[in-house]
Amino acid sequence: MASRPTRFYSRTMVVAVGLAGAGRRAAEVYARALSSCDAVGFAGVWARGVDRGRSLAEQHGVPFYATFDELLEHCDAVAFALPPPAQPVYAVPAIRRGKAALLEMPIGGDLAGAEELDEAATVAHAVTQVALTWRYAAAVRAFLGGDVPQARPFGGRGQVVSGAFADTRTGSPSRHERGVLMSRGPHLVDLLDAALGPVAGERAHGDPHGWLGLELEHQGGRASHASMSGDVPVPSERASVEVYGPGGHAEVDCAAAVGADTYLTMIQEFAEAVVRGNSHELDVHRGMHLQRVLEAAETDLLMGI
Repeated sequence: MASRPTRFYSRTMVVAVGLAGAGRRAAEVYARALSSCDAVGFAGVWARGVDRGRSLAEQHGVPFYATFDELLEHCDAVAFALPPPAQPVYAVPAIRRGKAALLEMPIGGDLAGAEELDEAATVAHAVTQVALTWRYAAAVRAFLGGDVPQARPFGGRGQVVSGAFADTRTGSPSRHERGVLMSRGPHLVDLLDAALGPVAGERAHGDPHGWLGLELEHQGGRASHASMSGDVPVPSERASVEVYGPGGHAEVDCAAAVGADTYLTMIQEFAEAVVRGNSHELDVHRGMHLQRVLEAAETDLLMGI
């Protein structure tokens, strides 16, 4: 069966987007945003956990599909809310069938999986976008678009302090194994990279299950430091980035910047990218760049460099 065509309501293009996954992020972020976005027709849910998937679909009044192939038959695009190792397994065939893909970070469970996904998207000229959540927040965009250029930075720093991994009884074992570096690291490195220039080199040190740091070298001679911990039982996550230069100092509270409107913006821009037929600036290649940096950092930590 051919995929359902993009629909038109009152001259407004509505993109049929399916949701792959039914975990916490699928329920609290994607399903809510897909249901709220006027540019999207929430096409349905597929999940490996049938009961959770069916329940999530019922909550939003959309179909639950027993197989991933069935979901693909009824949508133009897929929002993926799957664990990193599973994402290439499902996103690659979806892309090869001409579907646009909104991808979680990191884009793969390892470098090989990420490269497979990146290559598939390149070959298929697929429309892709990555869920680098901070970048869709208005305060972060104001920071990058106005505050950073005014500071003319030559360096900066960022931090994430969270209790997300403090309790080993919650979450998947694989998520705890890779910890805060692969969970929050993509967002922190991405924002430092966007503010100071592409990361050209890194060195990681510390304890991946305690406190770790990344020394980042940016093109053009700039430098930054990223500090991370996911094992501090703070009441709420703290995340910020600041830069310094001859024009002064600029700082953004990334944790405070993100809200329901942020996710709605992300979905809206994904729909617009699908309609245009061109990937968002935060596409799979951006995800691949960040994954290479973080995989290198993880290797440093494992080797005790």
